[in-house]
Amino acid sequence: MIELLHAIEVIRDLLNDPDLQGNDLVTSGPRREEAVGVVEAPRGTLFHHFRVNERDEVTLCNLIVSTTNNNEPMNRAVARVARDFLSGKSEISEGLLNHIEVAIRAYDPCLSCATHALGQMPLVVELCDVDGNLLDRRVRERSS
Repeated sequence: MIELLHAIEVIRDLLNDPDLQGNDLVTSGPRREEAVGVVEAPRGTLFHHFRVNERDEVTLCNLIVSTTNNNEPMNRAVARVARDFLSGKSEISEGLLNHIEVAIRAYDPCLSCATHALGQMPLVVELCDVDGNLLDRRVRERSS
């Protein structure tokens, strides 16, 4: 409740902040039917691309969100976990699942599973040999 009250007070102050009341950020010129916006967010860069028709109905919405940008580093982190904690083993432990979860959340803590306690993230991990033969498979379901 204290945090909620604090947030409300900050919002009130921001709504009355003279630096935010100006029109210096308002664009002028001809109406555009297409625009791209880029903003840096806590999890990474967000790209928004929109098109509207003459009735201002959205006809195209293309979003590139942080999860997309973080996909490659997350994959590399999981591969590193496998190299560090799986070498020479042929089965997947609960500890390995936890290390994989931590690697993913380091890049994208806001995935839908991030509201769950550590060790509770729904996860499917398959371990294959160099020929692609399945050696082990662990599934951790979402717990209630």
